[in-house]
Amino acid sequence: MVDEGLGGGELEQAARFFHALGSRLRLRILLLLSSTDRPLHIKAVSRRLRVSYPTIYRHVRVLREAGLVKVYEVGRSRVISLTSPQLLKKILGEIKALKT
Repeated sequence: MVDEGLGGGELEQAARFFHALGSRLRLRILLLLSSTDRPLHIKAVSRRLRVSYPTIYRHVRVLREAGLVKVYEVGRSRVISLTSPQLLKKILGEIKALKT
């Protein structure tokens, strides 16, 4: 059986993780977050990527549910950061390796 090493909850988490990586915009958000050491306001991400705040927020919610980003409330603003910058670098490295 293919999923022998994964329990039901782990399989569901893996599905959410790969679903989150299946969007170009979500990948752009992750790359933007990886380009800085500091968390970013969702409004700043919206401006930098030239995409509306509601659209960015919906995509951030998918990334958060997949465990890829953390969302913090700062006053009335929401700030996001990567949960594991090393994981993103590893994934990108593996993608580059596939090209060769």
